[in-house]
Amino acid sequence: MANFLSLVNKIFGNKYDKDIKSIEPIIKQIHLEYEKIITISNDELREKTTDLKTKIEESVRPEKEEIKSLQSKSEEKGIDKDEKEKIYNKIDEIEKSVIDKIEVSLNEILPEAFAVIKETATRFKNNPTIKVAATDFDRNLAANKDFLSIEGEYAIYKNSWIAAGNEITWDMIHYDVQLVGGVVLHQGKIAEMATGEGKTLVATLPVYLNALAGLGVHLVTVNNYLAKRDAEWMGPIFQFHGLSIDCIDNHQPNSDERKQAYLADITYGTNNEFGFDYLRDNMARKPKDLVQRKHHYTIVDEVDSVLIDDARTPLIISGPIPKGDVHEYNDLKHKLEHLVSVQRKFVTTVISDAKKMFTEGKTDDSGFNLLMAYRGLPKNKALIKFLSEDGVKSQLQKTENFYMQDQSKEMHKVDEALFFVIDEKHNTIELTEKGIDLMTTEIEDKNFFVMPDVGAEIADLEKAELSDKDKASKKEELLRDFAIKSERIHTINQLLKAYTLFEKDVEYVVMENKVKIVDEQTGRIMEGRRYSDGLHQAIEAKENVKIEEATQTYATITLQNYFRMYNKLSGMTGTAETEAGEFWEIYKLDVVVIPTNRPIVRDDKDDLVYKTNREKYNAVIEEIDTLTKAGRPVLVGTTSVEISELLGRTLKMRGIKHNVLNAKLHQREADIVAEAGKASVVTIATNMAGRGTDIKLSNQVKEDGGLAILGTERHDSRRVDRQLRGRSGRQGDPGSSQFFVSLEDNLMRLFGSERIAKLMDKMGLEEGEVIQHSMVSKSIERAQKKVEENNFGVRKRLLEYDDVMNQQREVIYKKRRHALFGDRLSLDISNMIYDTCESIIEQTHEVKDFENYKLDLIRFLASDSPVAEQEFQDLNIHEIVEKTYQSCYKSYQLKSENIAKKAFPIIKNVFDNQSATYENIVIPFTDGMKTLQVVTNLKESAEQKGNNIGLAIEKSVTLAIIDDSWKEHLREMDELKQSVQNAVYEQKDPLLIYKFESFNLFKTLIDKVNKEIVSFLLKADLPTQSNVQEERRQAETNLQTSRPEMAAPSSGDPQNPNQPPQTQQKTQPVRVGQKVGRNEPCPCGSGKKYKKCHGR
Repeated sequence: MANFLSLVNKIFGNKYDKDIKSIEPIIKQIHLEYEKIITISNDELREKTTDLKTKIEESVRPEKEEIKSLQSKSEEKGIDKDEKEKIYNKIDEIEKSVIDKIEVSLNEILPEAFAVIKETATRFKNNPTIKVAATDFDRNLAANKDFLSIEGEYAIYKNSWIAAGNEITWDMIHYDVQLVGGVVLHQGKIAEMATGEGKTLVATLPVYLNALAGLGVHLVTVNNYLAKRDAEWMGPIFQFHGLSIDCIDNHQPNSDERKQAYLADITYGTNNEFGFDYLRDNMARKPKDLVQRKHHYTIVDEVDSVLIDDARTPLIISGPIPKGDVHEYNDLKHKLEHLVSVQRKFVTTVISDAKKMFTEGKTDDSGFNLLMAYRGLPKNKALIKFLSEDGVKSQLQKTENFYMQDQSKEMHKVDEALFFVIDEKHNTIELTEKGIDLMTTEIEDKNFFVMPDVGAEIADLEKAELSDKDKASKKEELLRDFAIKSERIHTINQLLKAYTLFEKDVEYVVMENKVKIVDEQTGRIMEGRRYSDGLHQAIEAKENVKIEEATQTYATITLQNYFRMYNKLSGMTGTAETEAGEFWEIYKLDVVVIPTNRPIVRDDKDDLVYKTNREKYNAVIEEIDTLTKAGRPVLVGTTSVEISELLGRTLKMRGIKHNVLNAKLHQREADIVAEAGKASVVTIATNMAGRGTDIKLSNQVKEDGGLAILGTERHDSRRVDRQLRGRSGRQGDPGSSQFFVSLEDNLMRLFGSERIAKLMDKMGLEEGEVIQHSMVSKSIERAQKKVEENNFGVRKRLLEYDDVMNQQREVIYKKRRHALFGDRLSLDISNMIYDTCESIIEQTHEVKDFENYKLDLIRFLASDSPVAEQEFQDLNIHEIVEKTYQSCYKSYQLKSENIAKKAFPIIKNVFDNQSATYENIVIPFTDGMKTLQVVTNLKESAEQKGNNIGLAIEKSVTLAIIDDSWKEHLREMDELKQSVQNAVYEQKDPLLIYKFESFNLFKTLIDKVNKEIVSFLLKADLPTQSNVQEERRQAETNLQTSRPEMAAPSSGDPQNPNQPPQTQQKTQPVRVGQKVGRNEPCPCGSGKKYKKCHGR
């Protein structure tokens, strides 16, 4: 097969060759343009940016003029609703064509733009200073940046500046493979580039090119350190060309400074903050509170980490809910502890019996007991050790295959003696009849944990000879019992998971009396992140720490759906090829592997496979000892905090100096990584060492063989293993990598090939002996592929649920935007009135119920019937809807005019007497049931004689009702998502039921929102005594984000801003720019004192 594929590749070529070949003509064009500009002056080089911007603007000038003309036409008075809708649709079409035409222009100017940036980088490297004619942009920049000074009419740029607290001197020029990477990123693809190939520099090419369009470019990083560092490091290259640059993580959320950061040509930031700003914008009450522009182009650094690993958990802004502290975790955990204890004792007995049977040759009986123990407690240490012995694992797999055949119809024989059953591969757990009996022995109610059959019991109630009142009471009692038991069983299941599947110092750590999740991909603590569906509360109960209150979702989005909003999305990473299928299926992103600048000479050795963990770790220690004596630095990769600490203790006993870096010690990451490349230094790190770190080696270390990578376990994902390997061999450096594996590792236990276990048994390996062969390494990679496929299924399932939400979110947020800006709100209001009229008439016309039609018109629309009873009977439904709509809309317009006339005298009085005190005023409006405070600009209202009040009312009412209804809808959707999971017991697909039910919920929501908005607008009036008040900003209280660890800095720990300030460690010196004194001359060159110029 391999020979056949090789032949096919020779004839047709492979994807890698085709991708690179298609880009080669563009690289040649860049070289031609580069030759033209190397001789021009510095000022002429800067003028190129202006020329390129002009070309783009000219290409879309006709379309932009047409949009302005249509916008003016839409604002004309007396324009018909349908005509206005056509205008807005036309504007949307033209705006899409503008984006397409800009992309065509960018492709045309790409060679010249890339050549400009390459020449800029060359001049910064070759010259300590660059002198150019000063512009206003330069003068403003010089007031705040010390790498730029103004001397008369000239600006002097230095090639040294501060980045991340350290002074750097620019020493990089783009080489050809980096130009290839830049083209790939501009094309909206993923550039896979090896470690040390300069991804940060590559990004400057497409960032500069796309920033010329003036629509904003976002560069997304995985943490705020990288965002700030890269913005400061690359910034001067862009600023030299008059492009503004900022980092959102330098500023507080919802601040004017963050808004300005988004208005910059180039914006750096973390993925979480970009997503949260989108959600916050869709909770804003005024246009000036919005910070983001439209999503145009983004480059995601470490794209696999952001779009795959982080995409498992949605971004959530939440707030308190009533009775959020009411739960049964503490009440039920004692029963669970007893249950788990009894099962543990039982499983220990079963394993002991299995050992006896196995030695006696009763393999079938031994296999049955092994399978029972495996389904009872798969992580039992005694079981794992026994499975590493000759022939044991093979017997378990043989028995499992037998009982799983015919859709596991015989599996009940294995499970009937257990108290609960665990399916570790699918992370599920189920209480058995025996377990329920054990937990209810001390309770009189034997049905305490048994769900009632609601359908059957309601059917029995209907047949019973009871009064309607008694039937209703019994039904209510039955449904209440169902809700209580449903929540109780959910609590039990989550507690079972917490006690049996989640291990302290592996999946989570307990620090500062809080349960904190450890990211399985990076090994870092994920501050503020919580497991969903009550699992986190269950773990808190298990660890006896404070159980946090439940919260309610106010706004949510997955990262998948956030990043799919951009017109163009691209990414860069060192490991994306293994997930290429997922990138294409979810994001339509193609992965292009970029060749390295220098050949990789790292020696990637085949895996060493041992029977037990003890043998494996002993071999690792011996290898570390050998390598350090040879003067080579060693990086030891682990998959958990527990293992890194175990190895650390063992090395200490052997007297080998080392550094340990894990989730508990992540604050020391920068210092430890800086030491990791020195001779004979041993660094033990969880997988965080494989992401975003660059270990540099001295010449002596390179001569001794370079950095040695020792992996103590294969990770579930091949990407993470490749990341770890990639720390060695950067830019042609020598090095080696070796993975040590045992049959007790999680990956091997769950997905390891039977062939490896059988092979080791046949060879009769003694303790400490090892297998090393390419066939074994490939077998392990196949096991990893199985896990990756399973994880992709989980993420895809999450996305399918969020896609349902996303369709609803887009409708609601679009309505919200129209209300916020007001330009299309009048059309929305008229459509709401029409839809409400249609809803009322559809319900009443079919049964010819004229009386209810009249009552509903008065109740919802405060209008009399425009048709007589006979007309209602004779006319068709569309004619009645049209007549009713015209009547209601006309009365609404008259009402708006009357409100303006009533309010104007009050507004004029305030403006004449108190305009110096108030900028905005609050006018109360009421429909008799509730009162709404409407904010409007005092001066604008006085000048327009109150005619803007109608729009202000429409805005306030629409926003208030949409926000309240949407919040409640999100709560209902959360409950629906949880409740539909029980459908699997009825052999139904929960997702299909979720889609069907959520559609009905959303339909009800839209109908309710329309009726409430229209009803308030048509009924509301000024109160009898209207008091005009000063507008005061009321901030939402107690809101929190699901990932607050990435928020902007505040007092306390700068890495974890939501934690209270801790005892401070000794601060390290940080280089900062020289501050300008208030009475010193301003650096901008104006000749004024700083306090009178840029220091104001």
